[in-house]
Amino acid sequence: MAGAAQGKQSREAHGNNDISVTKDYLDPPAVRLFDAGELGQWSLYRAIISEFTASLLFVYVSIATVIGHKRQTDAEACSGAGVLGIAWAFGGMIAVLVYCTAGISGGHVNPAVTFGLLLARKLSLPRALLYTSAQCLGAICGAAMVRAVHGARYYELYGGGANEVSPGYSKAGGLLAEAAGTFVLVYTVFSATDPKRMARDTHVPVLAPLLIGFAVVVAHLATIPVTGTGINPARSLGAAVVYNNSKAWSEQWIFWVGPFSGAAVAMAYHQYILRGGAAAKPHFNFDNGFRRLGC
Repeated sequence: MAGAAQGKQSREAHGNNDISVTKDYLDPPAVRLFDAGELGQWSLYRAIISEFTASLLFVYVSIATVIGHKRQTDAEACSGAGVLGIAWAFGGMIAVLVYCTAGISGGHVNPAVTFGLLLARKLSLPRALLYTSAQCLGAICGAAMVRAVHGARYYELYGGGANEVSPGYSKAGGLLAEAAGTFVLVYTVFSATDPKRMARDTHVPVLAPLLIGFAVVVAHLATIPVTGTGINPARSLGAAVVYNNSKAWSEQWIFWVGPFSGAAVAMAYHQYILRGGAAAKPHFNFDNGFRRLGC
């Protein structure tokens, strides 16, 4: 009781805006947009290798499930994995990979996730560009592995796992579906890694990979009929490169603009509406930044 009385007196003395009294956590400082010193650290390149490998495995397992499902269904009706099985292949693999790589690269495995975190100033621009490059290259290699396993004939016969707007749907509808699906994913990522929740709810960091995987599952269930579900520009690009179909290429922009738009909206919603701007605002001090680059 005495401690409670002293705490009340302290709050009255210092005011309700005293951060040390009203908060039991600290938001991490904003990462510099440019940091030349980061390029000399092995941890950065280890993270890039991690993102490459994770993207390769993700695209291989997920697209192999799609092609395998179509082959099995053709051989014997109702024998494939089905839409639910495909959704679980994508979501389950993401949950596994986020768990494995979170401590190394942050477990992005998706340029849209990287883009959202860049906007929130949780990683630097060079790291974001290197992550995205590694993710795209890994996705291309993963799609090539699927083609090698199933053979060129079946890979091309069953669409190569490439994302395209399905017949009966407009490009605008496909764009909106991709943005909405990515919003679900990136919003979950921000919520599951929120420093405030992690400080107060110790179970949140443990469950984060599982929750992010669930977000991918439900996004696929809603979006597969519309676009085959991209919500990951690297996954869409990897399949398009190896499949090399004109329709997949002509609609490729949908699977970049949609996910990046959804990621940006999810970041703004979580950081500035739900968190009230608690995290660092996305600004850049050009003087300090260029001084770090030696300019």
